[in-house]
Amino acid sequence: MTKTCPLGLHITQFLQEVEKFMQPKVKELQNSEAMTPAMVFTEAHMELVKDGEQWMKDTANSCTIVAALVVTVVFTSAITVPGGNNGDTGLPIFSHKPAFVVFSVSDALALFSSTAYLLMFLCIVTSRYGEQEFLYALPNRLIIGLVALFLSIISMMIAFTTTIYMLLEYKGRWILVPVAVLSGLPVTIFGLL
Repeated sequence: MTKTCPLGLHITQFLQEVEKFMQPKVKELQNSEAMTPAMVFTEAHMELVKDGEQWMKDTANSCTIVAALVVTVVFTSAITVPGGNNGDTGLPIFSHKPAFVVFSVSDALALFSSTAYLLMFLCIVTSRYGEQEFLYALPNRLIIGLVALFLSIISMMIAFTTTIYMLLEYKGRWILVPVAVLSGLPVTIFGLL
């Protein structure tokens, strides 16, 4: 049996497939050391579970740092809106522009999704890493966290692009196309990888 996945997912699925062919009473039989087949399997693959746990913790810790940075940047940009506030009314100067609505919605979406993936990765870090956790719970949390990360990066880049658009709209539209293309580059790279 080879290590095919750092999560140990294939190994646990293999055990479940083998159990389908076993008679129910055989599952509870014990060997000379008073161990059931499931206990022998768990003991034989304990190192794989430890490797999977270490990989998950390292991945979650790295993503948690990124999540905290994104939450900080997005929260800061929501408080200090582009163009500043009107001194008389306190409303944002660009609040009458449609681009400001796009900025506000994308910034809020980036904040909510980055907070969601921060919580998902914190759930992964604090998980108990049992053998059954690797089958559904941990992979699902990882996928949800990575999708939320992708969504927050897309939203953050949309907020950045609309900010540049609002600030440079009257300076010349020739600069807006390269900025929009370059802001889509990180999203494209992340999606492809």
